[in-house]
Amino acid sequence: MRVLLPGVIAMAIIVVASNILVQYPLGAFLTWGALTYPFAFLVTDLTNRLEGPAAARRVVLAGFVTGILCSFIGTRIVGEFGPLVTLRIALGSGLAFLCAQLLDISVFNRLRQGNWWKAPLVSTLVSSTLDTAIFFTVAFSALLMFIEPGNDVSWATASGPLLGLGPEAPFWVSLAVGDWLVKLLLAVVALLPFRLALARLATRVA
Repeated sequence: MRVLLPGVIAMAIIVVASNILVQYPLGAFLTWGALTYPFAFLVTDLTNRLEGPAAARRVVLAGFVTGILCSFIGTRIVGEFGPLVTLRIALGSGLAFLCAQLLDISVFNRLRQGNWWKAPLVSTLVSSTLDTAIFFTVAFSALLMFIEPGNDVSWATASGPLLGLGPEAPFWVSLAVGDWLVKLLLAVVALLPFRLALARLATRVA
C-alpha cells in the first residue's frame, strides 16, 4: 500500500504532538494542540481517498493506540494540579478520536464519487463536530462527574460569558466552541494540502 505506512507515521506524530501541545494555552479558550489535532482528519481522508476505507481504519487504529499510550504516560506525570491526564480526559479523548474518525471514514466514503472537495470537507466538518461534543462533554460536563468523583472540574463548570462576550455558559462550553471553530477553519484550510497531495501522487503514478 502506497500511503499506509506514511499515514500511520503521520497520524502518530499528530497525536503525540497534540497531546504535548494541549498542555500549553493559546489565549483564554484554546491550546496549541487545537492547531495540530485537526490535521488527523486530513491524514485519514488522504488515506481513504488513495487506499480506501479499510486502510484508513488501520491508520485510525494506529492513532487510537498512540493516543492510549500518550494518555497512560500523562496519568503518570503529576503537574501542579495533579496528573496531567485524568481518567475523564483520557476516556473523552479516546472515545472522541475513535468515534469521530470512524464517522469521518464513513461519510467520506459516501461522498467520494462527488466533487473532489466535497468528501474531505463534509466528512471533516461532521466528524469534527462529533469529536468536540464527545470530548468536552465526557471530560468536563457536571452531568458526568460520576465517572471520576475525585476529579475536581469546578473550574470548567463555573459559569461565565460564552467566549468572553456571549450569554452565560459553563467555561467548558466556551472551550468546546473555541475548539470547534478552529476545527471548522482548518477543515477549509486542509483542502489545499489535500488537493496538492493528490496531484503530486497522481503525477508520480503517471
